[in-house]
This record gives sequence, structure tokens and C-alpha cells, in this order.
Amino acid sequence: MLSLNSCSSYQQFQEIAEEFEIPSKLFKSTYNQTWQAVLQIMQKYDLALQNQEAGVIKTRWIDNTLQLNFADSFGSRDSVKAAKFKLIVNVVKGFSGSREVAKVTVFKRQMIEQDFLQGWKVVTSDGILEKSLLYRIERVISIDNKLKKIEEQRSKELEEAF
Repeated sequence: MLSLNSCSSYQQFQEIAEEFEIPSKLFKSTYNQTWQAVLQIMQKYDLALQNQEAGVIKTRWIDNTLQLNFADSFGSRDSVKAAKFKLIVNVVKGFSGSREVAKVTVFKRQMIEQDFLQGWKVVTSDGILEKSLLYRIERVISIDNKLKKIEEQRSKELEEAF
């Protein structure tokens, strides 16, 4: 009886831990390179705060009522009257051995309004936007590194030909 109860409490703990886990990724690049990649990805959003020294980017509230209603149109939930979200991106400098690395964390605060009597309430994000932003940042850094290698190789070839 005791073992059954402990398994269910672990499942509850696991659900809570997954719910509050903020998507993040560690990049093997410098802080400045990672910051520039984050800025490049976030340029399509309306930014409210952009502070490189603190490593924080915040967006203004963005309306996503149509997207939320369309995505859940085949689900069991009712459509929402209004929906909005805000993104908070943190970039932190660190070291792995002697190599500089940067950790990027993306937090999405999603709010919905079912009707005007209930008001706005916070709902958990599905995590898709956060993971796609981290993937895009990774691709920008990867492309940037490949371009740097090509430039270094080209400069070596020109130096040897001279």
C-alpha cells in the first residue's frame, strides 16, 4: 500500500516539475555571439526591454487569440475571447572548463480571457514557441560559425597565394 502511494506522489511531482520547467539551452559560443543571435531572432517581436549588460530581452504583450483558437479548434476546450502572451529571454555568460559558453532561457507568459466576467487568467504554455526560438538561435549560431570558418580558410588561401 505504501509503495503505491509513493509512486503516485512521484508522478504528481514529475508533472509539477515539467510544468514549471523553463526551456533553456547551453550554447558553445561567446556571450556576444549568442546575444547577437538572440537579437536577430527576436527582431520580429515588439521589444519592451533590451539590456545586454543584464542579459534580458522582454517583449510587449502580443495578441495571439486567432492562433490559440485555431490550434485548439479540434480540441475539447471552448474558444477564448482574447489571448495574449509575453516573452522573456535571458542570456547568461558562463564557462565550461576554459571555454566561454552562454545559456539562453526563454519564458512565455500566456494569458487568456474566456469572457469579460472572469477576467484574465494565466495558463501554462505548450512550450512549442520557446523550443522553436531556441532552435532558431542554435541555427543562427551554427551558420555564423560556418561562415567564420569559411572566411578563415579564404584568408589563409589568400595569404599563401601572396
